[in-house]
Amino acid sequence: MATGVTANRAELIAIANSVASEKMIDKAIVIEAMEDAIQRAARTRYGQEMDIRAKLDPNNGDLRLWRVVEVVEQVDDIYKQVDVNGAQKLQKGATVGDFLVDPLPPIEFGRIQAQAAKQTIFQKVRDAERERQYEEFKDRAGEIITGVVKRVEFGHIVVDLGRAEGVIRRDQQIPREVVRVNDRIRSLIMKVVRENRGPQIFLSRAHPDFMKKLFAQEVPEIYDGIIEIKAAARDPGSRAKIGVISHDSSIDPVGACVGMKGSRVQAVVQEMQGEKIDIIPWSPDIATFVVNALQPANVSRVIIDEEEERIEVVVPDDMLSLAIGRRGQNVRLASQLTAKAIDIMTESDSSEKRQQEFVSRTETFQNELDVDETLAQLLVAEGFTELEEVAYVELDELAAIEGFDEDLAQELQSRAAEAIERREQANREARQALGVEDAVAELPHLTEAMLVTLGKAGLKTLDDIADLATDELIEKKRVEPRRRNEDAPRRPEHKGGVLGEYGLTEEQGNEIIMAARAHWFEDEDAAPAPADAVTEESEA
Repeated sequence: MATGVTANRAELIAIANSVASEKMIDKAIVIEAMEDAIQRAARTRYGQEMDIRAKLDPNNGDLRLWRVVEVVEQVDDIYKQVDVNGAQKLQKGATVGDFLVDPLPPIEFGRIQAQAAKQTIFQKVRDAERERQYEEFKDRAGEIITGVVKRVEFGHIVVDLGRAEGVIRRDQQIPREVVRVNDRIRSLIMKVVRENRGPQIFLSRAHPDFMKKLFAQEVPEIYDGIIEIKAAARDPGSRAKIGVISHDSSIDPVGACVGMKGSRVQAVVQEMQGEKIDIIPWSPDIATFVVNALQPANVSRVIIDEEEERIEVVVPDDMLSLAIGRRGQNVRLASQLTAKAIDIMTESDSSEKRQQEFVSRTETFQNELDVDETLAQLLVAEGFTELEEVAYVELDELAAIEGFDEDLAQELQSRAAEAIERREQANREARQALGVEDAVAELPHLTEAMLVTLGKAGLKTLDDIADLATDELIEKKRVEPRRRNEDAPRRPEHKGGVLGEYGLTEEQGNEIIMAARAHWFEDEDAAPAPADAVTEESEA
């Protein structure tokens, strides 16, 4: 049986209140959805071409329904327009351009109209609910949230968060963790993405920040900011490392994180399914921090290559396996913790490497400076590694070496300068033989050795250099990352820039390329004027 819209006013308001409360959305949104549904039903009854409006009083449920028409001189649309004579019947004194309200009688909902209205209201409410969910969670990235496992689909865990759902993707789960439906689970909100079907809330239990937030919940000093976690690295489900520092000298950061009889750290370990955690004192000195990060292995020496952003760590021979860890886990986590590439070698390997470098440099000085082995070894022992260092060091510094005098120092510098010139001449001849233009040799920051390298790479003209991007010219070769196992896919090798081995900066690379491109702009400036451009002089 059809029911008039004007009936059951109290019921309409009760429904609006109930839906707004249940979905936790504004009541005005539900009222607006109802008005939209009534308008659609009215257009079905009176005509889709009409501009019909509905207004539902949110307090008493009174409904007003009307048609809006525009007063015009000549009617083109009989459904939305009315002439001046017809307008006088609706409102005395109406003039052209006015919009008039034509009240309509209440309508009755049949089965089809009622179903259409229901769908309209549900769609509006769903859209409002999705928007409310997005607004609620969009600023909560980085927080830990507790939910109930709703289902597991294709290895991904769907978590009921109360008023929304989140998903823990397979790669963000702790390996070998068994999760069942209806289990309560804690996770980190990674990001919230707005989508048409509702916000996507991505959760994680494998991210290092999840462990950091757990420590903040268990350790009051971290929550209060007295202790700070400066760095964290994880191999989910197996092992983790965190670097901590105390801003209060009277509080031990490691002891505070461990807690009485390990109570605090054990609470975190249990939540992460038994993952072992190394708590390490953080230090602004990178060498000290690396030594701490490689615990429990003892470190003999740390050599830092700031230019390559690599660290070479020397350990006793019997500590090599402990420093590397099972499947490289210990050194990998230490590298993630310090954000530096770490190379591990034994003392015997380091000694052999130093010996080889010593012999190589000694031979270089013997051959290039035409000195005996003893003198060459003395230069290497004093820290000289290249001819340029001998040639351009302060004379007093060279003469101050035991057994040297000023005359010997001058002679060595003279021979070093001659050797450098001979090398430059050889490179110049090689560059010319390769066909590298002299114009390329005039570019800033390029040495003859660099020009030979460019020629071997087929870059012989200004246009060849000008067509390069900066990273193609000077970017250093990246060392291929350590693979977890032999079956892991090998990434394509990054060959670096053509001159990557020479240590040019990005600014220098930009200057080289812009200088190579300068002739392009000169050609544009020197371009002939158009044929139709006739000067006054030629006309004369």
